[in-house]
Amino acid sequence: MTRLAALLARRRGSSRPVRRLAAFALAIVLLPLAPTAAHADTPSSASAGTPAARSAVAAMQPGWNLGNTYDAIPDETSWGNPPVTQALLKKVKSQGFRSIRLPVTWGTHQGAAPDYPIDATWMAKVRQVVDWAQAEGLYVLLNMHHDSWMWVNQLPADHDAVLARYDATWTQIAAAFRDTSPKVVFESINEPTFSGTSGDEENYRLLKELNSELHRIVRASGGRNATRLLVLPTLYTNADQSRLDALAAELTALNDPMVATTIHFYGFWPFSVNIAGYTRFDATSEQDLTGTFDRAYNTFVAHGIPVIIGEYALLAYDHNRPGIIERGEQLKYFEFLGDYARRRKLTTMLWDAGQFLNRTTLQWRDPELFAQIKSSWSTRSGTASSDQVFLSKSSAITSQTLTLNSNGTNFQGLWHAGRELAEGTDYTVSGDRLTLTAAALTRLAGERAYGVNATLEARFSRGVPWRIDVITYDTPVLSDADGSTGAFAVPTRFRGDVLATMEARYEDGSNAGPADWTPYQQWDTAFSAYTGDAIKLTPEFFNAVKDGSRVTLTFHFWSGATVTYQVTKSGTSVTGKAT
Repeated sequence: MTRLAALLARRRGSSRPVRRLAAFALAIVLLPLAPTAAHADTPSSASAGTPAARSAVAAMQPGWNLGNTYDAIPDETSWGNPPVTQALLKKVKSQGFRSIRLPVTWGTHQGAAPDYPIDATWMAKVRQVVDWAQAEGLYVLLNMHHDSWMWVNQLPADHDAVLARYDATWTQIAAAFRDTSPKVVFESINEPTFSGTSGDEENYRLLKELNSELHRIVRASGGRNATRLLVLPTLYTNADQSRLDALAAELTALNDPMVATTIHFYGFWPFSVNIAGYTRFDATSEQDLTGTFDRAYNTFVAHGIPVIIGEYALLAYDHNRPGIIERGEQLKYFEFLGDYARRRKLTTMLWDAGQFLNRTTLQWRDPELFAQIKSSWSTRSGTASSDQVFLSKSSAITSQTLTLNSNGTNFQGLWHAGRELAEGTDYTVSGDRLTLTAAALTRLAGERAYGVNATLEARFSRGVPWRIDVITYDTPVLSDADGSTGAFAVPTRFRGDVLATMEARYEDGSNAGPADWTPYQQWDTAFSAYTGDAIKLTPEFFNAVKDGSRVTLTFHFWSGATVTYQVTKSGTSVTGKAT
């Protein structure tokens, strides 16, 4: 299959691959993606991992990334995180994690050729974190991180110099950790990419060369490195079948049983960034996940080769801005991911650049979200079609129905403020249909102020409860405005409602905006709504809009309401009209 993912237009502070928009149309045609059978190019039995490799990777589950710290450029605190402390590692261990991935960018702390010496202070910092993690009994996956796009990607054009630097770097790392516990694991390169190649076959050849060099250097350095577990990535750490097959061929050639493989996963791209109308974790997103994990299982795990999902999250969550992905939909994503990874025997390592665990307070920014993630490591949780029940303030209150997703659990009842609601009076259940009665909703809505009036808990026989917010709203009201392409805001009275997505079309019906292949534009790239008084349109949106051509925006809200608005750009001026 032609790959969905792609290739590395990076932003500061991100380790995330950004998928090319042009590939998306093809992805839609090709989905749903059926699980593959055992592939012809899977590793031979001679290269299958030993029980030691498989047990080590299993013992690393679950894992956590110390992201945007030692991979930050130029230094540890440059991307907003505080210095690492032993207390942080204690906290990570106490939360149930059994391993950390330690991304390190070495190139900004190296001297010149021919030795490319790593700064001793920097190496000591890395070693200190490894020691703290070891003191907590954590495995450590140590890698070469943003070097991948800073200088390693120039391997095609400057082969000998780049390879010499890569070899010198790994020679020093291998020497520094030669006698460290086997719980320290080496990963050859993060999200490998190469500039100016002729295509995938050359890319595969170059990645094989890097992986082989890591293998040669570490094994030749002796000590515990002779049998240390090595983790090798696919091209771009992508899990399309061709990428997996190329790595499988590498493993056969290496014929080393103490090797594991790694891929990354950030969900179905349109859902993961909120574009093209994919605001829900629906069947398409679910099939993208199961297809990815099935391919990794069939190509490697089924043949004895352990797999680490070295990074997983949602791309939008990397912003640490709640709202891009609706809370209940992201809970469903993480719940399903944890369960399916467990069923496919994949070790998972949460990408955390500070957006999950606050490293200053050592508290989870969203405890409910972490509870869902943690629960998924061992069991399933029940969910529902939504975590929101909207009641129009301008209308009489009527009963409201949600669909329960039991996920193999049994529904136990509804609770509010620690009190169990009465089945038959407050709610009814028929099959998978949960109906909240008008009487109960009237009581819960109280004075019907805009916003969340009450929060319910749907409890199931296992897993975490499913939260349901009872919300009073009226259709949002937008107002006329004048502004500039550099800063334009649509005055908005949300009236309890919450923005889901935005469509943009010209008068002839064609799509407007940066993502001209879909009318539904990307949150944060074209628009955002983080304040209580405005929807903002970005300079990037207006850069893609034709001058003098009126654009009709359709704002979709989570209540189901839609509101239209028109904007016209004239040079750097923008006029907005409520319709």
